[in-house]
Amino acid sequence: MKKLQAALQFITILPVGKSADFRPDQMIPLFPVVGLIIGTLLALFDSVLMRIWPDPVVAVLDVLFLVTVTGAFHIDGLADAADGLFSHRPRERVLEIMKDSRVGTMGIVAIVGVLAGKWAGIGAMTDHRVLALIIVPAYARAGMIFGIRVLKYGRPEGGTGADFFSDPLPFSSFAWFLLPVFLSIFLGFRCVLLNAAFAATVAGMLLYYKRRLNGITGDMLGAMAEVTEAVLFLTLAAGTGF
Repeated sequence: MKKLQAALQFITILPVGKSADFRPDQMIPLFPVVGLIIGTLLALFDSVLMRIWPDPVVAVLDVLFLVTVTGAFHIDGLADAADGLFSHRPRERVLEIMKDSRVGTMGIVAIVGVLAGKWAGIGAMTDHRVLALIIVPAYARAGMIFGIRVLKYGRPEGGTGADFFSDPLPFSSFAWFLLPVFLSIFLGFRCVLLNAAFAATVAGMLLYYKRRLNGITGDMLGAMAEVTEAVLFLTLAAGTGF
């Protein structure tokens, strides 16, 4: 429980007791579990609001819930990563830009784009809505484990995310990811769409990170979580207009 408590304190603002020991090697495998907890709370929140407001309004509130429960943690990383990566500057300058606390044009565009994607996806979902709301946040947090496992830390001088890369990540760290993957089976044919979209999004972002910086940072991990979440919500809404 202490490991899960630490992971919840790191990723969310949920009140889960006193500060737990920060042990990245113990927290990382539990990222999908934290995602499932976030998703379960989101599904409950959504179910209550659906009795009060129409889908478009509820979708906006759902997105705001996701931002709030994580303390905009990943959103902040998304903005910093977008400002740096899309600046068309050399690697060293990109890393400097990501450290800047100010949000630039590309950061704003990225935030608006991702939040709009989530809103559109959630608002259009009809089939298996509750299950989708539960497992998509878990997939999004699991994507960060792939980033930590596949790429090296991008700041030679160290940084806020360096502790997550101090030791090689064993394959056993992916064990809890099997839980949302198993639950996705109950989506029917959309299970294939979900897992294909997840694989394509994570692989595509990691390849881009590799080519652009030959590494990854904490901000870029946050960007992965946000982009993956938006893509998966949109994927599960695909076909609902027919």
